Amino acid sequence: MVQIGYTLMSEQTPARELVDYAAAAERIGFDYAVISDHYFPWVEEMGHSPYCWSVLGAAAQVTERLPLMTYVTCPIMRYHPAVVAQKAATMGVLSQGRFTLGLGAGENLNEHVIGEGWPPVDTRHRMFAEAVQIIRKLFSGEYVTHQGEFFDVDSAKLYDLPERPVPIGIAASGGQSAELAAEYGDVLVINDPMPEVVQQFNASGGDGKPVYGQLALAYDTDAEAAKQRAHELWRWSSVGGWKVMAELPGPVNFAAAAGTVRPEDVAQSVPCGSDVDAVVQGVKEFADAGYTHVALVQIGHDQQQPFFDWAEKELLPALRNL
Repeated sequence: MVQIGYTLMSEQTPARELVDYAAAAERIGFDYAVISDHYFPWVEEMGHSPYCWSVLGAAAQVTERLPLMTYVTCPIMRYHPAVVAQKAATMGVLSQGRFTLGLGAGENLNEHVIGEGWPPVDTRHRMFAEAVQIIRKLFSGEYVTHQGEFFDVDSAKLYDLPERPVPIGIAASGGQSAELAAEYGDVLVINDPMPEVVQQFNASGGDGKPVYGQLALAYDTDAEAAKQRAHELWRWSSVGGWKVMAELPGPVNFAAAAGTVRPEDVAQSVPCGSDVDAVVQGVKEFADAGYTHVALVQIGHDQQQPFFDWAEKELLPALRNL
C-alpha cells in the first residue's frame, strides 16, 4: 500500500501555521510529512519562505508519530555539508528517530544568495556526491577530517546523534543521479512519476528501498476557483522541466518564464476541485511506476483547513484502497 504524506508548503504558508498543519496532518491520519527547504518562494504571489529547520524542530514537538522529512535540502552552497549533518542529527534526536534527510543538488533560486555564483550542472553533481559522503561519515559519530575537491572538514564530530543514523533520501531526475541515490541513499526522491528512473535506481542497488514522489492538487468546492488559484500559485511548475527550473535565479524569473502558461495548462497535471477520483488516479500513476510514498501538496494557504476536512472524510479513505 502506498504511504500518503502531506507537504508542509513553506513557500505559501507562514511559519506558525506550518507547525499547526503538521499537528493537523498527524491528527487526521497522514502517514508522514515533508517540507521544502527554500530561501525564496517560486513566485511572488506565494508570499512566504520561513527557515524550514526551525519549523521542523517545532513540528517534532507538536507531533508524536508523524515521520518528517526535508524535501529537499541542498548541501553544497547555502549550507556546508558538515552543518547539514549536525542539523539532521539534531532533528533525529528531537523527533525520536522520525526524521529523514532528503537531499538534492539544489537550484539557483535558493543558493545564489551567498554570492558565489551558480556552478554548471556537472560541477554541482560532483559537489553533491562529495557532500553526501561527508554527511554519511559524520553520521557515524567519529571524527571526520576531509580535504576534497570542493569541501574541507577539519576534525568535525557530531555529539548529539539519534540511536540509529538518520536515513538519507536523494533526489534524482535521470540515470546518473539514480545511480548516486542507489549507492549513497536510503530513499529515492523523484517529484514526478518516472518509472525509468525508478528502474535504474533498482538496477543499481536500490531495489527494496523506498521511493518518494509528490502530487500537487488544488482542493476547492468551486473547481473553476481552484483552477485559477492553481494557475496563480503553481504556473511556475510548467516552465520546462528541472533543467530550466534549476537555473532560474528568482521569483520574477519564474513568473516571466511562465508568462504564456494558461490555467488549463496547469490543470492538466494538477487535479482542481473536489473530485476524489482525480487525485486517486494521480496517486495510482505513482504507485504503478514503483513509488512507495506520495506526498500531497494542497495549493493555496487559504484552503488548507477545508482541504484537511475533505482529506479526512473522503480523500484518505479512498486512497487507502490503492
